[in-house]
Amino acid sequence: TPAPASAAPATPGRTAATPAAGRTAVAATATAAPEIPDTPAGRQLRWLFDAVTRAPLSESELSGHFEAAFLASVTPARLNQTLVSLADMRLEELLQSRPNALVARVTAAGTPFTVQLDVNAAGLINGLLFQPVTPPPATPRSWDEIDERLSRTAPRTGFLAAELTRNGTCVPVHAVAAGQAFPLGSMIKLYVLGAVSEAVDKGRFGWDTELTITPELRSPGTGGLADRPDNSRVTVREAAKLMISISDNTATDLLIHQVGRKAVERTLRAWGAHDKRNVPLMTTRELFLLKGVDYPSRAEHYLSLGDAEQRAYLDDVVAEWPLSRIEPWTKPRELDRLEYFASPTEICRAYAGLVKLRDDRVGEIMSINDAGLGLDRNKWPQVWYKGGSEVGLDDMSFLARTSAGKSYVVTVMAVDTDAALPPQVGQEQVALARGAFQLAGES
Repeated sequence: TPAPASAAPATPGRTAATPAAGRTAVAATATAAPEIPDTPAGRQLRWLFDAVTRAPLSESELSGHFEAAFLASVTPARLNQTLVSLADMRLEELLQSRPNALVARVTAAGTPFTVQLDVNAAGLINGLLFQPVTPPPATPRSWDEIDERLSRTAPRTGFLAAELTRNGTCVPVHAVAAGQAFPLGSMIKLYVLGAVSEAVDKGRFGWDTELTITPELRSPGTGGLADRPDNSRVTVREAAKLMISISDNTATDLLIHQVGRKAVERTLRAWGAHDKRNVPLMTTRELFLLKGVDYPSRAEHYLSLGDAEQRAYLDDVVAEWPLSRIEPWTKPRELDRLEYFASPTEICRAYAGLVKLRDDRVGEIMSINDAGLGLDRNKWPQVWYKGGSEVGLDDMSFLARTSAGKSYVVTVMAVDTDAALPPQVGQEQVALARGAFQLAGES
């Protein structure tokens, strides 16, 4: 079978590289090949289908289609090896399409794959990932099965299934290391959303207030606001939707800038997340820069500073670094020191905090993407979701409400500080969460 390889390293918030569970097909028929859109990503996909028939390709041709940082990470030789193995690749279905990113189902050597392709602002490929299409994992039928399968996802794992009572208390139903702090990745965005909603409630600004995308507020990522030109405007509501539904990092940083990092820190404390490593709260851009620029010297220097000195370093030094200085990484970096942190129990309290806001906009935003959880919506009419990922970590959290009005929160965390997690971990976590809701709902 083809040897799938290759991608730009996973990054905080980059969840689209997981298998395509729960995505909606945008073009597919049984009798005709889907049409490839005339977009930057579509044009590169069209080139890719031609390229595999001619591989191996010259380095000059590859450099005309791939970002330099991608080729530095993957290497032309390794990339050519993958392309050669995909010589008879054909398009079966287009699963997701945006101007600068797409996900498709393809077949090569009789084997089905999903391919995710991302391009940068210049139209060069900066992310390419092939994954075999595998049947989704079975839903576990007992808490013992959940424990056993959870332990196989990563060296360190955390889990909590809890009932969220009407007074906002998390009552554990089943737990594994639920009191231990884990790196969160993009799950920090739950607290950003909370801080924004609280600020709207106090009249500081509104959901329709417009924010401006400026170069200094841009953060790595594809799709969403990353595709829009400088000085474009977006409402707080739209930015919040993108932050939660596709984990848009630029949207997140626009909102942190609008509400203030100290406001998010206050929300963390108010909702019971007191880990000192969260202060000062970094923007996603700052986190990328500290991990990707002159690593490890810059990161080590930042970590050696006190709170006030760190704030000054972020504002006066890190703010001057361009995103172009980031060098991609493929092994975990500082997951226990340079990240956002909370325990499964604290994540449950964050969901309790969001519910207590009684803000219809929050419910709307949190309900857009359910990560393919697959609960029976007649029994579970409301599902909220937020995940987080970085090289070496994969986290998922859900709130689901039964038709009888009972609410449960399930959080699944997996961390490996030495190596990247296998891509199938995300699908397994979805299955574990699904089983947990079904078991909790029966209890």
